[in-house]
Amino acid sequence: MNKKDILELKRRLKKGECTFTKMRGCYVDSHKEIIVNINETFLNLADDEFFKYLDIAKKVLSGTVGNNLLELGFEPGEELSGGKQNFLLGLRDSELKNDALADRLFELIIDNYDYDGNYLILLFNDAYDVIVKTNDNNKLDESEEVYKYIICAICPVELTKAALGYREDEHRIGSRIRDWVVSMPENGFVFPAFTDRSSDIHSLMFYTKTPKEPKTDFAQAAFGCVPKRTAAEEKTAFGEIVKAIATEDGSDDLVTGIHQALSAMSQELDTSTSSEHAVLDSRTIESMLTNGYISEDTAEKIESACREEFGEEPPVLENIIDGKILEGSAKKQREAELQKEVAELKTQLAEAKSSSDSSLSLPWESGGGESIVLNVSDEKAEEIETRIIDGRRFIVIPIEGDETAIINGVETEL
Repeated sequence: MNKKDILELKRRLKKGECTFTKMRGCYVDSHKEIIVNINETFLNLADDEFFKYLDIAKKVLSGTVGNNLLELGFEPGEELSGGKQNFLLGLRDSELKNDALADRLFELIIDNYDYDGNYLILLFNDAYDVIVKTNDNNKLDESEEVYKYIICAICPVELTKAALGYREDEHRIGSRIRDWVVSMPENGFVFPAFTDRSSDIHSLMFYTKTPKEPKTDFAQAAFGCVPKRTAAEEKTAFGEIVKAIATEDGSDDLVTGIHQALSAMSQELDTSTSSEHAVLDSRTIESMLTNGYISEDTAEKIESACREEFGEEPPVLENIIDGKILEGSAKKQREAELQKEVAELKTQLAEAKSSSDSSLSLPWESGGGESIVLNVSDEKAEEIETRIIDGRRFIVIPIEGDETAIINGVETEL
């Protein structure tokens, strides 16, 4: 799934365009016991409930692809009869009308979802008549296929904070009644995935609110999906690798140097003809070495550590580049350049004060020749004054008999 595919689905989740037919769910307490079951015809809901449930469904289609939204394939065997992918297909095809299949999904989630508090599981059934689009994105009035899918959302249910409020029945300010409130989903999924505007029954789109702790192990246990790292997880793992290499080498600048090299390589690699992202594989590391971005020793350490950490799934370059490190490095460089400029200006100013050659110009004097620069002793400076003569301002400098003046480098008689 890509961002364009997801937005196409998300745009339909409005009052006038939503075609959800069925909504099922269950409310689970902290002891993993089901308290309430939900079985509703979605379009029959009252407006205030309709829009709140719709917002929950939309949230499962939100966030960044590769970070909040992961396309997870199924493990070998799960697509065979009795496998979990095969079960999800049956649930989708039943349009959530089969009680046994719905209950089995709730059981799979409850048995494998690691959460200490109460939560709500919601299932939405939908069928999208995918309209054919021309190459210039114009829509044609004919269907390409009917994309049938389910959305699952797992929402924490939390007790509101204790507070004071107006007790209308008692006409006084008192302790407010605390309610159990459904929050936006922490996790969820869409099955099948919607890839290149078509149904992909071989994968599901997994949603996580927290990319640093995505719970993809839950998707593996409950639905038989092959786990995948989020961009945040790749960044953290690679950051630890780089930090360890820098500590071993005793170089404070190595971390910055590696991220600068990655940034340069990311810009150099032309992936415009491919939908695949550039990754940190052996070819990329070799190219970094060839172009002089890193040393041979550093290249060997990075390749070895990445092979051990990431295995056959090398990290995506844009995921592991630390923008904060690059920004900090650029800031330090700007500060160093400013300090150098200030030092040069101070040197020129000192030379100007100590020189009797008035032809020596300072940076702020260049351009125009309208500035007046006077080099005089402190005693003489005290005697200088300005006067208005015939409506014009003049600088008046008293001259003693033995004093001379140099104007534009030329000694001048006064």
